[in-house]
Amino acid sequence: MAFYYEEPSRTFSEYLLVPGYSSTRCIPSEVSLKTPLVRFARGEEPALSIQIPMVSAIMQSVSDDRLAVALAQEGGLSFIYGSQSIEDQSEMIRRVKRYRAGFVVSDSNVSPDMTLQDVLRITEQTGHSTIAVTEDGKAGGRLLGIVTNKDYRVSRMEPDMKVSEFMTKFEDLIYADEDTTLKEANDIIWDHKINCLPLVNKKQELVYLVFRKDYDRHKKNEHESIDASKRYLVGAGINTRDYAERVPALLEAGADVLCIDSSEGFTEWQKITLDYIKKNYGDKVKVGAGNVVDAEGFRFLADAGADFVKIGIGGGAICITREQKGIGRGQATAVIEVAKARDEYYKETGIYVPICSDGGIVHDYHVTLALAMGADFVMLGRYFARFDESPTKKVNINGSYMKEYWGEGSARARNWQRYDMGGDKKLSFEEGVDSFVPYAGSLKDNVNLTLSKVRSTMCNCGALTIPELQAKAKITLVSSTSIVEGGAHDVMLRDKR
Repeated sequence: MAFYYEEPSRTFSEYLLVPGYSSTRCIPSEVSLKTPLVRFARGEEPALSIQIPMVSAIMQSVSDDRLAVALAQEGGLSFIYGSQSIEDQSEMIRRVKRYRAGFVVSDSNVSPDMTLQDVLRITEQTGHSTIAVTEDGKAGGRLLGIVTNKDYRVSRMEPDMKVSEFMTKFEDLIYADEDTTLKEANDIIWDHKINCLPLVNKKQELVYLVFRKDYDRHKKNEHESIDASKRYLVGAGINTRDYAERVPALLEAGADVLCIDSSEGFTEWQKITLDYIKKNYGDKVKVGAGNVVDAEGFRFLADAGADFVKIGIGGGAICITREQKGIGRGQATAVIEVAKARDEYYKETGIYVPICSDGGIVHDYHVTLALAMGADFVMLGRYFARFDESPTKKVNINGSYMKEYWGEGSARARNWQRYDMGGDKKLSFEEGVDSFVPYAGSLKDNVNLTLSKVRSTMCNCGALTIPELQAKAKITLVSSTSIVEGGAHDVMLRDKR
């Protein structure tokens, strides 16, 4: 006979935190959001931690190298999506690791025969105001010049004007040799009062760009996620099919942590993958696994050697697994049960295996609830897809700016390797949709706003750290009527215009 859970499956919106005693010490500026990323033994420090409990989802429409850099600057971490070639994913990892050193591989490039309209299109897509002009229009091509927003005026120039007509030509640029050190590059930038210094090789091919703003930014971001060499931390998604080829390439590129990207983690395929990695690389390589929604699934992956475990099936904004297959569980219920299993495992073995709540975050306060319920950090897709730094296009729909957002289980992503069905079988139906999300601006501004709410709520609960929040939190179920009461009601709102 089938097993039936007595309690219903619940979401974050069905819960609220009840305030606790807060001392005068408990102010948002004193709250630490540092959290372990990977397993560690009692009495030891985790090999990897992050300064904020936020990581980006392993998705084409979310986690590329640009977003990885922006999130690492704020103290989080991105998992570069694995539904691409091994070479392309490895190159994204390399770009993140090089960026922290101050050397940026140009991802905004044009050829001299392209037009002002092309420049404006690239600027709108990437948000970059500096565009390299190379012979073939690609990064690494022969550098012919640079275009910045100071080189053109849209109101006075025709859209079809050739880039060659208004670019700053190579012979007029301040540039340096590819072997120039970061200190030397910064000295050149400051001595010549320029904002960008191209580094070229003997063939005049563009190798790197060094930006003055990056030097300033590195000084300001005191909570950056960096490795021992002061390079940004970055993760990478893998699957249970080509791991033998993909894993060594990602590690060679510099990936700090891996995560098996799968729709369902309670499978022998995940154990086989974990066994391979641990056998060939030992504890030096950190790899998370998932997703699971109950204690049994957590125990299976923890015993298999997972360095963290992801929780959540069907709770993502673009995920339709529940309506397609009838599989899943309310995210709050799943987190609560797995957190208890994590604590029991730690008590029994002395090994703490962090858990990540993946999906189900709609409002900022859901992050705080997930942490209070036991999650060590949260993985977010829709949240990050809205920002300038995500890899998707910004489009105007009926006067409102939106960004494209699609699921890894959608026909557009075609990421069938994340569905473990054995052999060469592929998914015959979609488990994700193709959609738009409201454009929200820069990652930095939004993350800082979200975390200010998290810190404030933690103080309301009398907690200055995430473990203290989990120990002190008082959580209550709310009725449907109470949910309505929690928002604006029985009033006519003013027009914000």
